[in-house]
Amino acid sequence: MKIAFIGLGNMGGPMAQNLARAGHEVTGFDTATVSLQGITTATSATEAVAGAEVVITMLPNGDILRRVADEAIPAMAAGAVFLDCSTVDVDSARAVAEKASAAGLLPLDAPVSGGVGGAQGGTLTFMVGGDEQGFEKAKPLFDIMGQKAVHCGASGNGQAAKICNNMILGITMIGTCEAFALADKLGLDRQAMFDVVSTSSGSSWSMNTYCPAPGVGPKSPADNDYKPGFAADLMLKDLRLAQDAASSADADTPLGAAAMALYATFVEGEDGAGRDFSAMLPRFEKRGHDKG
Repeated sequence: MKIAFIGLGNMGGPMAQNLARAGHEVTGFDTATVSLQGITTATSATEAVAGAEVVITMLPNGDILRRVADEAIPAMAAGAVFLDCSTVDVDSARAVAEKASAAGLLPLDAPVSGGVGGAQGGTLTFMVGGDEQGFEKAKPLFDIMGQKAVHCGASGNGQAAKICNNMILGITMIGTCEAFALADKLGLDRQAMFDVVSTSSGSSWSMNTYCPAPGVGPKSPADNDYKPGFAADLMLKDLRLAQDAASSADADTPLGAAAMALYATFVEGEDGAGRDFSAMLPRFEKRGHDKG
């Protein structure tokens, strides 16, 4: 397949290379100068997308996505798939999809879960919104870049699924960190706490799979000095997107708002920038009652 890939950063670069290794013809474009093995480099988005059957974007935010779409869509061939893998606001995803549909393209919003490791290993999960026909056409590419692709319905629903999932994740991680800090102060051993909660009604992915306490449960970033598997900065981005969506949809999300505020304090006012999102635990350990 002839593929254009726009945005060749930490995520996009390895994803594009996996497609090239699988035998697809990949032309890439990035505003930074990037040279990747197996990928032809274009000098503009317009040049990259010429004649492509599928155009994939992996970009930092909705504003940049809208700008790239404005440049790329008029240069794309009718019937081609416009596949955006960025994590952006739902409104931007739907606006771009509308523009792509009007131009006779098949738009898909397909944000990913799995981080840089998943991008490199081809084990990402894609949450996909958009037309069924587009989803079927892109499916072989999802199988190369990832291990799972879930069709979530209409355009924008991929972003909706991602931010709803990550809002739950942010909330449960804070709750897990608060509970460990409380358990410490009550003299409860962390291993005992884990053994009880991980097999009881308080269990969650944050506790069972990604435990924020070092030396407890399966290996996690807590065991590596909280070097990011999923950075607190990215969690803050996703929680802000969730609050943008909640505001736009008039949804009541008080815990989502509280999680966003706590991660904003942690990342922008404390030492959370560049650390894993589970590094909330040492943050809470240092704090006393009513100081949060």
